Amino acid sequence: MASKQLEQAEDLHFRVLKLLQDNPDLSQRELAQKLGVSNGKLHYCMKALMEKGLVKLGNFAASKHHLGYAYLLTPKGMAQKAAMTGRFLKRKMSASPAPSS
Repeated sequence: MASKQLEQAEDLHFRVLKLLQDNPDLSQRELAQKLGVSNGKLHYCMKALMEKGLVKLGNFAASKHHLGYAYLLTPKGMAQKAAMTGRFLKRKMSASPAPSS
């Protein structure tokens, strides 16, 4: 049971890191919407990613938000995302039904 919860948490973290890498100026509300999770769950996830040093909040002059902040992946976050990519793909491939001949 805990293993499934850990996989789901890692999947969410991976999806957040992937979205932030391409769109650093997304707000938490926009991220939650894109990921189909509640604002509270996304906030909890972002807090965990920042505490782990994978994401930091930085100034971003071209931000579409009036505060001009962006969530930036740290070098540690980029490395972690790369490691998560392999695990994510492995889980998805093993969950897919085998093609029939």
